[in-house]
Amino acid sequence: MFKKFISFYKPHKKLFILDITAAFIVALCDLFYPMITRGLINDIIPNNNIRLLFIWAGVLFLIYVMKYFLNHFVQYWGHMVGVRMQADMREKVFNHLQTLPNSFFDENKNGVIMSRIVNDLMEISELAHHGPEDLFISSIMILGSFAILCTINIPLTLITFAFIPILVWFSLKNRIKMEKAFMESRVTIGELNAGLENSIAGVRVSKAFTNSKFESAKFKEDNKKFVGARQNAYKCMADFFSGMYFFIDVLDLIVLLAGGYFVYKKYIDFGDLVAYLLYIKMFMSPIRKLISFVEQYQSGVTGFKRYLELMEVEPEKDKENAVVLNNVEGNIEFKNVGFKYDKNNHILQDISFKVKAGQTLALVGPSGGGKTTICNLIPRFYEIDEGDILIDGKSVYDLKIESLRKNIGVVQQEVFLFTGTIRDNILYGNPKASEKEIITAAKLANIHDFIEGLPKGYDTYIGERGVKLSGGQKQRLSIARVFLKNPPILILDEATSALDNTTEYLIQKSLEKLSKGRTTIVVAHRLSTIKKADEIMVLTDEGIQERGTHEELLRAKGIYSNLNKLTTAAM
Repeated sequence: MFKKFISFYKPHKKLFILDITAAFIVALCDLFYPMITRGLINDIIPNNNIRLLFIWAGVLFLIYVMKYFLNHFVQYWGHMVGVRMQADMREKVFNHLQTLPNSFFDENKNGVIMSRIVNDLMEISELAHHGPEDLFISSIMILGSFAILCTINIPLTLITFAFIPILVWFSLKNRIKMEKAFMESRVTIGELNAGLENSIAGVRVSKAFTNSKFESAKFKEDNKKFVGARQNAYKCMADFFSGMYFFIDVLDLIVLLAGGYFVYKKYIDFGDLVAYLLYIKMFMSPIRKLISFVEQYQSGVTGFKRYLELMEVEPEKDKENAVVLNNVEGNIEFKNVGFKYDKNNHILQDISFKVKAGQTLALVGPSGGGKTTICNLIPRFYEIDEGDILIDGKSVYDLKIESLRKNIGVVQQEVFLFTGTIRDNILYGNPKASEKEIITAAKLANIHDFIEGLPKGYDTYIGERGVKLSGGQKQRLSIARVFLKNPPILILDEATSALDNTTEYLIQKSLEKLSKGRTTIVVAHRLSTIKKADEIMVLTDEGIQERGTHEELLRAKGIYSNLNKLTTAAM
C-alpha cells in the first residue's frame, strides 16, 4: 500500500522536492533563534554591545522575511501537490469505474461509491501534502534540537530524551484503535451519503405518497449511526491526544525541574538554561506536529485503503487475442447459454436460438423469464456461465468489448438522460456528429418539431435526468441518440410499455424507421407492437416455450395466444 501511495508523487516530483526543500530551510531558520538568544543573554547584553545587538536583530529580521516567503510557498504549492495527487487518483478511479461490470453497480450504492471518490480522497489530499513534510521536518527538528541540546548539557539532554520511549509506546498502542474507529466512520459516512442521494433522487415520489415523515425518520436513523461512529472515532482520538499532551506536559515539568537544579548546582549558566528551554519548546513543536499527524494519517490511510479496495475490483477485460468487430452483418446466435445472477437463481438454462442479419426477433412472456437478461448478455453487460453467444459467427468473448458495444444500440423502457441540454444528450450517440446529423436524427425520432418550438431549441436545459421532459419526449430523445449512433444491431427493451397510446404510436413509428435494415431484438408486453416481427419467442422461467410468427403462434393456441387475448381484452 505504501509503494502505491508513493507512486502518485512521481508526476509531481519536482514541485514536491521544492516544497520539502522550502520546509527544510524553514526548519533550519527556526534552529537559529535559540542559538542567537543564547549568545545575546550570555555575551552581547551583559557586555553592553549595542552594535552587535542591532546586527543580530537585523539578521533575525532577514531570516523572518525569508521564512515568510518560504512558508507562503509551502502553504500554497505544498497543498497544490496534494490537490493534484487527489485529482490524479479521482481521475484514475473514475476511469476504473467505467470498466467495471454491471454486477458491481448492482451490488453497490451510488452514494457509497461517490463518498469514496469525493470524501475519502479529500483526506488523502491532506495526508499527501502534510504527511511527508511533517515527518521530514519533524525529524530534522528533533535531531537538530537533540544535537544542539547535547552541546549545551549532555546529562540534562539524556534525562529529557529518556522520556521519549514512553511517548512512542503510548502512540503505537493507541494507533490501531484509532485506525479501526476511523474506518468504521468512513463506512458509515458512505452509507449516509447513499441514503441521502437516494432520498433526494426520489423526493418527487416521497411527496406523491406524502412520505416525508418516513424519509425524515430513515435519515434520522442513518444520521444517528453516523454520530455513533464519529463518537467512537473521536473517543479514541481523545484518549490518544489527551494522553500524549499529558506526557508532553510532564516532560516540560521534568526539564524545568532538572534545568533549575542544574543552574542551582552551576552545571549550566542562566543563558544556557534559557536556550535549552527554547530548544525544548522547539523540540516539543515537532512532537505535537507528529501527534496531529497521527490523526491525519488515520483519516488519510483509511481513505486510501477504501480507494484501493475500489481500484482492486476486477474490471471487464478483453481476451488476450481479442479482435475488433468490423463490417457487421448482424447475425446473432445463442448456443446452449446458461446464466444466473447468483448461485441459487438460474435465469437462463440451455437457451439456443438464431437471428439472421436484418431480421427482428421479439421476446415475450411473463416477468422473470429472462427477456431483459438476453438483451444484457449480447453486449456483455453480464458474463454467461455456460454456452456461447456469437455475432457473425464470432464469439462475443473473442471480440474487444468496446468494438462490440459500438455496434449495438439499446433503447430501454427506463430512459437515462444526462443533466445538460437536448443537444448534449443526442450527441451522446456520436460526440463527433455535425449539427446537420443531430437534426436528422431528431427528425427521424419525431422530436425535431418539439425541439424547434422551445425558446432555446437544441440548447434547452432539460434538468437532472431530463426532469423537465415528459416520458415520451425522453424516449424520443433516447431514440434520436441511437439514430446518431447508427448501429447494425438494435435492442429495444420494452421501449414503449410505459407510454400512452398516442405517444406509443409516434414512438413506434420512430422505432420502425430505426429498425429498418438492422438486426433487432424487441422485448414487449404490448403484443400489438411486434406483429410484424420475423420471429416471436415466448420465454418463461422454464426456458423457450414457443417460437414462430404472430399468425403461427395464434394458430398454436398456446401461451402466446392466451397473452394476445388478455392484451386485446385490456385495450
